[in-house]
Amino acid sequence: MGKIITFGEIMLRLAPEGYYRFVQAPILGATYGGGEANVAVSLAHFGLDAAFVTKLPKHEIGQAAVNKLREFGVDTSKIVRGGNRIGIYFLEKGASQRPSKVIYDRAGSAIAEAVPGDFDWNAIFDGASWFHFTGITPALGDSAAAVCLEALKTARAKNVPVSCDLNYRKNLWSKEKAGEVMNRLVSYVDVCIANEEDAADVFGIHAKNSDIGSGKISHEGYKEVAKVLAERFGFKQTAITLRESISANDNNWAAMLYNGQDYYFSKKYPVRIVDRVGGGDSFGAGLIYGILQGFAPQETLEFAVASSCLKHSIEGDFNHVSVEEVKKLAAGDASGRVQR
Repeated sequence: MGKIITFGEIMLRLAPEGYYRFVQAPILGATYGGGEANVAVSLAHFGLDAAFVTKLPKHEIGQAAVNKLREFGVDTSKIVRGGNRIGIYFLEKGASQRPSKVIYDRAGSAIAEAVPGDFDWNAIFDGASWFHFTGITPALGDSAAAVCLEALKTARAKNVPVSCDLNYRKNLWSKEKAGEVMNRLVSYVDVCIANEEDAADVFGIHAKNSDIGSGKISHEGYKEVAKVLAERFGFKQTAITLRESISANDNNWAAMLYNGQDYYFSKKYPVRIVDRVGGGDSFGAGLIYGILQGFAPQETLEFAVASSCLKHSIEGDFNHVSVEEVKKLAAGDASGRVQR
């Protein structure tokens, strides 16, 4: 199996300890994370050869992000160095009925200012078996979107399968701009990943008889969403995570998969949340792993959902779990009993 390439922005994450609010916190803990980087770390933990591509400044903060990825076995040799700053995001964890809050400070980051020609995509995709990006990267600006398109055209020319997590972020761009840009990019995508709101926010495709705010999820409504996405854009597989939000601490977590012929729904997990950031990324990584391993569709979906379920129990952006742990949960052992 060839290398899996992910492309996007890795950021410095600054967060108060525990459930302190920004206005209370005397100290902010510093870690790293970002959608596509999170996927690369998960895949490396699963034993696959994963590379993360981005642009980072040459200074020590940029190097610290590179070092963190290397720590978990991610190939950083394709990272371009340049620019002046690394993007930052501030995270305040929600609790009970108080939602989590994210504040971005990423304008003018190295990757946001990258331009076509900065990356040698022909060399990057030599021997690659997969390419993954998310809707967050083109949301960084027109230049970043142009770099994504450059990468996608090269992946298509080299017959490298592509997955995309739509990952709509209202703090980065409008729904109108997202629809305009993503309509161009997803024509190169084989596997589309979305949460329960993305299709509506980006493409105006709404699930009937569902109310995200109240946690009401209609399977039939999302089957129609997946079908419309697949038919409109030619996706070979479409996966949608289905989060039922009870509170900031408690969610029900499941997903569906459509392969153009059949619909598959996973088991539903009641999740007590430690840290939900990266939950969708861990699902995407699990889906990619299952597809590349040749799992049957239902097994692929259950692996992806179990992987993401476990991520909700782990602090930080990265999902520090093994294939064995994911398979154990997917097989039905959700007791959480001490292993000794």
